[in-house]
Amino acid sequence: MPFKITTLPGDGIGPEVTAEAVRVLQTIAGIHGYRFEFEEHAIGGVAIQNHGSPLPRTTLDACLASDAVLLGAVGAPEYDRLPPNKRPEAGLLLIRNALGGYANLRPAISYSSIAACSPLRTEIACGADILIVRELLGGLYFGEPRGISGSNGMTVARNTMRYSVAEIERVARVAFEAARKRRGKVTSVDKANVLETSQLWRQTVIRVSQNYPDVTLDHLYVDACAMHLIANPRRFDVLLTENLFGDILSDEAAVITGSLGMLASATIGGEVGLYEPVHGSAPDIAGQGIANPCGAIASAAMMLRHSFKLEQEASDIELAIEHVLEAGYRTPDIAAGTGGYVVKTDVMGEMICEAVTEIADMRHAYHAV
Repeated sequence: MPFKITTLPGDGIGPEVTAEAVRVLQTIAGIHGYRFEFEEHAIGGVAIQNHGSPLPRTTLDACLASDAVLLGAVGAPEYDRLPPNKRPEAGLLLIRNALGGYANLRPAISYSSIAACSPLRTEIACGADILIVRELLGGLYFGEPRGISGSNGMTVARNTMRYSVAEIERVARVAFEAARKRRGKVTSVDKANVLETSQLWRQTVIRVSQNYPDVTLDHLYVDACAMHLIANPRRFDVLLTENLFGDILSDEAAVITGSLGMLASATIGGEVGLYEPVHGSAPDIAGQGIANPCGAIASAAMMLRHSFKLEQEASDIELAIEHVLEAGYRTPDIAAGTGGYVVKTDVMGEMICEAVTEIADMRHAYHAV
């Protein structure tokens, strides 16, 4: 049976990095004899331009009919004048909601070969390996009522933060299950000293933790967590938090890796998994061939792991990224202070494909002996 993958290259550098992620997946397919069927559709600004909607019905139908979705990026400054529900970013929120993925996994890893790229001192960042588990379908981004009303100097804007026990329980279980496969620690992030939603969050997470006696649980307020994430990132294993806090903290975690271009993500829990780099559309560098494809390629690895249950192949891609970095290959965003060879997006993708092939060949040779 083939694996059906819908690709949504999107805006800005999205098409450039998505192409390299697809190339790596094709390499994996060639090595192991898998069939990946790719079908490309529009989302975001390019969809507004060509179809009049940030998420055309044809795109949504294709995503719902696929086994997994690989997204590049959405957003373009020329659409900022549109109402919020018509902008490219609205397409992203809509697709997340439609696919039903409630847990967003965002790894933040400091590789020793590019630790010098981080604004943090090397001895602080190097060795950090954090998995941020962000609740994705609740909180301020989806709560009702919301909107802007009033006039004549009396305009009021309103957003609603809302969480149910069931929403908290299901994402908490994802975090605890992940911690069992890692270093056995969950740090739950909230603002329970101020917010009732956070009080419910903390109470529920504590209750869920009782089913995981082998996992250590601690709690941090979000402001304290933001400080510790910079001051001592190696103290964290799995970070569990709600939608808004997770959005902010995961972007902050980019300083640990040295670049937003290194950050991957997986949205799981729904019928179809959604995989995308964290970096955004970066229109200022689009079309120059200098975007970092590592985040998109690592997102493809997460697709193999979570949607297709191909753990070895996912690990091969992640190891290939590490090997290429250790060999000194860099896109411009991770070149400062690390030496090595500055290469373009497609060359970085090619090097990772070659490394994937070499890793697979070495394994086959080992097993043959």
